Amino acid sequence: MQQLFLTDPLSRLRPAKDSSVALMQAASDAGSQVWWAEPRRLQAVDGDVTVLAQPLELTPMHHDPQGWRVPDPWYGQGAVEQRSLTGFQVVWMRRDPPVDDAYVFAAGLLAQAERRGVRVVNRPASLLIWNEKLSALQFPRLMAPTIVSGDCAGLLAFIHQHRDVVLKPLEGRGGQGVVRASSAMAGLQALLELVTAQQRLPVLAQAFLPDVTAGDKRILLVNGEPVGAINRRPQQGEFRSNLAVGGTPEACGLSARDHAICRALAEPLRRAGLAFVGIDVIGPWLSEINVTSPTGLREVEWLGGVPAADLVMERV
Repeated sequence: MQQLFLTDPLSRLRPAKDSSVALMQAASDAGSQVWWAEPRRLQAVDGDVTVLAQPLELTPMHHDPQGWRVPDPWYGQGAVEQRSLTGFQVVWMRRDPPVDDAYVFAAGLLAQAERRGVRVVNRPASLLIWNEKLSALQFPRLMAPTIVSGDCAGLLAFIHQHRDVVLKPLEGRGGQGVVRASSAMAGLQALLELVTAQQRLPVLAQAFLPDVTAGDKRILLVNGEPVGAINRRPQQGEFRSNLAVGGTPEACGLSARDHAICRALAEPLRRAGLAFVGIDVIGPWLSEINVTSPTGLREVEWLGGVPAADLVMERV
């Protein structure tokens, strides 16, 4: 079996933390030949989608109680080849957001490959439709009070109703651009004008959940079924728990409420062809559904002792 991974440049990947590297390692351990390319290397010739890719040979990695131990170098590269995507059993689209023009064009080419029988994880059309923030709106009963709007008056009314809220840009990731606001703060109107780009862009506002001080749970789902979870606890004095902004990962299990949320999402995710997803849960509430390049595999493997990447590969 041959599997292709489309990611950001290898120099940007952190093998001790990056789920894409965990998946590559799992594919290699399962006997697949791992190929890698950047999405910008895709092209279509007479309807056949090809890629300028190269095989990777991953150096064995392991973890101990302190974390992952990664050799340097952690991979070897083979010769670059122009390959048809029809020659790969699975193509993983793992480029990080933003979902910009380059991402949209790559997804369009992958959709053409899909029409020719190529298995793409996750489904290209769903990658474009299931925005990390907006897709959770399909399940309003699972969410805290939420509004998505670019209208400052509407946002102001929501903030005055709930008094303490979190504002999230729809294209943000890793906690970037997320701010907390209250109805009593000075300059609230100016802040809303700033985050909406003078009412040209919608933002998501959500009632602040005090439970976030105890952590934000990342649950990893494969074909709608959970394979592991970690809790991400924010730093002292910080409300954002994302690992990218200093959150601390902790081992955790799943509550009855967590399982109920997973069951509610399972069939819609399967129908959408979203095979590998990371959902965020704060207390009893669903916060986000991450479909582009969900993270957390390394932490689940290290802290939970669960071979999560191997389980993902086995089920996909």
